[in-house]
Amino acid sequence: MAIGVLALAERSAEHLRFAIAAFCFSAAAFLLIVADLDRAVLLACVLVAAVTAASTIKYNHSALKLVVTDLPLLFAGTVPFFIVQYPRAVLAAVTGTAALISAAIAILIYGTGPPVAPEVRVFLFSLALAGIAIAYRASGGAVSFQRITAQRRCFYSTFMASLIDPHSWWQSSGLALSDIANDPLPLMAAIPASTANYPDIIIIQHESIFDPRVLGLPVEPTVEEFLSPGNGLHGILNVDIFGGGSWQSEFSLLTGLSSASFGSRAYYLFKRGVGRFHSSLPHSLAALGYKTMLTSSCRRSFLNYDEFYRSIGIGERIFTDDFPPPFDVRLFETTNSDAVFLTAALAAHTRNIADDPSPRFLYALTNFNHGPHTRKLAAPGRFENERAFAASSLPDARYVEYYARLAETASTWKRLRSDLAANFSNRPMLIVHYGDHQPVLARQIGRKLKLRNDERRAFRTFYAIETLNIPDRRACGSGVDLDIAFLGTVALQQAGLPLDPIFATRASLLDQCRETYFASASERKRRFHRTLVDLGMIDMAPAVQREHHSSALPKIR
Repeated sequence: MAIGVLALAERSAEHLRFAIAAFCFSAAAFLLIVADLDRAVLLACVLVAAVTAASTIKYNHSALKLVVTDLPLLFAGTVPFFIVQYPRAVLAAVTGTAALISAAIAILIYGTGPPVAPEVRVFLFSLALAGIAIAYRASGGAVSFQRITAQRRCFYSTFMASLIDPHSWWQSSGLALSDIANDPLPLMAAIPASTANYPDIIIIQHESIFDPRVLGLPVEPTVEEFLSPGNGLHGILNVDIFGGGSWQSEFSLLTGLSSASFGSRAYYLFKRGVGRFHSSLPHSLAALGYKTMLTSSCRRSFLNYDEFYRSIGIGERIFTDDFPPPFDVRLFETTNSDAVFLTAALAAHTRNIADDPSPRFLYALTNFNHGPHTRKLAAPGRFENERAFAASSLPDARYVEYYARLAETASTWKRLRSDLAANFSNRPMLIVHYGDHQPVLARQIGRKLKLRNDERRAFRTFYAIETLNIPDRRACGSGVDLDIAFLGTVALQQAGLPLDPIFATRASLLDQCRETYFASASERKRRFHRTLVDLGMIDMAPAVQREHHSSALPKIR
């Protein structure tokens, strides 16, 4: 039985020795409590089954396996979210938990075997403890399991390895980077601007939007122009998350760092990161004379957004409970429509630029295409042709709804872009669109289409960079695959803006790390992180030092 349970949990021989050692350790730990080997082994089997089941559920919804640091998230507000968003998965988890608890109780009552002497139990536990330590070291330690965190195998061994690794569960008040070298990297020289006329920069994060063509599904012209604008640069964007956690994509874009570098603390970066990041896209733009603004489709109280965005240099922050009439926050929250939100966000932006020649930076966060896709949110009576097109491509009601929402977003942007071009023909603008992560639906579509297994596919969205009123347009056409940590730097390059030494150095890493920033083995990247820490651009100390460090770099224009 134990062999069968381990085989189901691991589905691979790569870390099988460690999994066996971990199983023996679990059985020895239970033996200390129940005093007989039969029940100890059976309880260890229940533990393996429980970890595997929980890890599979998490993997299906996040494309990442369960680790011990996921457990505190149960107390961080995620349970109500899952109940609302994924009721079937929650029901399955509750049913499975009840079944495993029942099995454990039955084992404790009816599975009694010959007792084992106390001294023998202690000896076996000591032996198992030494065995799991040796096997963990032989397996390559935490790094070897981090490399396969997005692969559908080694569920039990990955969880047990995270339990052994103190860095995965030890919570300090500071931050820790996992990909950092001991020696710093000398910063590159600043790169001067290639234009004297700084454009407004608009960056729009599109919630849960990815390019259906990644799954081999066709799109219509309006959607194609949105995802791949003919007058701009576009391509596949690699992100750190799947199914949720949008703030991690926001963090990566604005700081130029991978949220994955902070391990278990990535989920809490908007709280623990306040006052710790002194080099950011907003800071850099503010130093160039830009006025910076955030418009969020969430309320001001959401996840410490207001405080975090203030700390990284965004001067004005507007949330849904701040928009003036006719915007109705309660009505908006029934659909989170992009037609409503983007209209309000662009209206706030255009009110500011009407009588002010200063260049502006707008960061807009949408929420329209978040799952579940079992509810019809796209405008009723509209986009019926788009629904029919999607259904002809894939007869799945959830995908039809996803595509209808995407079509509404594309149609809204086409109208807003036309308004911007007509009303502000004297202002150059650079607009960046990108998807923060794929919805859970994307994995379900992949299985329905019987696509070949590709762990990285779940982390691919899209980016598109287009311009208005800029005669000497930058690069156009299909671009390279890009990691989201580089998207802010590429936006600065496409805008023709100067790069300070930090952004210039980050740009020099593009060729080495282009689509896999965190996963890249680049030593220059690791040394660059050391430089940022040494300069105080990243504050990892237990006590946050809130003073602004931008004076450490020369101001350039």
